[in-house]
Amino acid sequence: MASTTTNLCVIFSLILAVTCVTGIRYQPNWESIDSRPLPAWYDESKIGIFIHWGVFSVPSLLTEWFWHQWITEKNPTAIKFMHDNYKPDWTYQDFAKEFTAELFNPDEWASIFNASGARYIVLTSKHHEGFTNWPSKYSFSWNSMDVGPNRDLVGSLADSIRKNTNIKFGLYHSLFEWYNPLYLQDKSNNFKTNDFVMFKTMPELYEIVNKYKPEVIWSDGDWEAQDVYWNSTKFLAWLYNDSPVKDTVVTNDRWGKGIACHHGGYFTCSDRYNPGVLQKRKWENAMTIDRRSWGFRRDAEISDILSMEELIGTLAETVSCGGNILINVGPTHDGRIVPIFQERLLSLGKWLDVNGEAIYSTVPWHAQNDTEAKHVWYTAKKSVNGGYDVYAIVLQWPNPGDYHLAIPTPMKKTKVHLLGYPNPIKYKQTSPKGITLTVPTIPFNQMPCDYAWVFKMENLA
Repeated sequence: MASTTTNLCVIFSLILAVTCVTGIRYQPNWESIDSRPLPAWYDESKIGIFIHWGVFSVPSLLTEWFWHQWITEKNPTAIKFMHDNYKPDWTYQDFAKEFTAELFNPDEWASIFNASGARYIVLTSKHHEGFTNWPSKYSFSWNSMDVGPNRDLVGSLADSIRKNTNIKFGLYHSLFEWYNPLYLQDKSNNFKTNDFVMFKTMPELYEIVNKYKPEVIWSDGDWEAQDVYWNSTKFLAWLYNDSPVKDTVVTNDRWGKGIACHHGGYFTCSDRYNPGVLQKRKWENAMTIDRRSWGFRRDAEISDILSMEELIGTLAETVSCGGNILINVGPTHDGRIVPIFQERLLSLGKWLDVNGEAIYSTVPWHAQNDTEAKHVWYTAKKSVNGGYDVYAIVLQWPNPGDYHLAIPTPMKKTKVHLLGYPNPIKYKQTSPKGITLTVPTIPFNQMPCDYAWVFKMENLA
């Protein structure tokens, strides 16, 4: 047994180490902000659900930019829709009272998201229209408590997610608002004044962080003004140093004109960003099940909806190249996640029940694609024997018999399995490198899954 003095020294050393780690103070500049390590939970999660919901869910036509398309862009479809269906003096604000959310059941949403296999969600707290889905003190009469649902939508979903699941709860927030007079005034002054930021944007951000403690802050609406106008680094320094989620929160890169894909937490770069090659910085593919819109569209065609093959293919490509995927759904004005979105999310969860090992907590391998076999994406995990366990995600089921992968090199202890299939897969090493799998003949009703099959190769060089 160690002496008391030794024990005290060990304890003191541990306290000192913890103090040194937690004592880091990030400064309000990009060099310091960018030096913050990304909390491990985010990279390990791989899959999130994006939820675009707001007053735009009422007209539910064109996109979530309907107000801008109607007023500023003079989109003919929007103009005709308004002319044919609403009285001449109807304003966009009039739509808010029809944003009713009477069928919104946050426990049901939580159940769907949990069954999808997602590890985090990002709910729209405020889009570019300025309507807040929480009772903000800084959005009088233009929030979900004062008009429309007459309830705290953000708080309701946050409570259900945390009560019923282990999913991380996050919030999207638009820095700007299309038609806010304060913002338009600042813009007319070439952003030499920032009254909108001081009295609207920043108070809202501090409010949602302190009230709801989101573990993702997904910023947007940044592209018209520089980050100095938005006071972005000052907010991020507070978020990382002193906020109630300082140790676990993650943020994206949309904090000012020219900042995206250069600074911030993880990179989103552009909507539906999917570079197809390994990136040096952690990134996220924020994408939509509806190809054409982030918000719900009543006029969507089935051809507008990603197939499961497309969705899982995008997931495999994204994770193989080091990214996370943020899969967007748009609920209806009355609070429903429509059946086609539910089906896609639940089918994804069913696939992950079999193949999640090849997705969660994986790392990019030294190759993302195979040089010979087509439609293959690789992911990997460190093997207990010092090599790698490598997962070949095959998007098209190969013909029975020999199936050659040119990149993996087996070792003496290498074993191969098809995830969800009970029998080991025979193989032979190919000279000078590569592996040839013997693909079994499996009856359709005995296939381990319906889309994208995963061969796990244990202990590769």
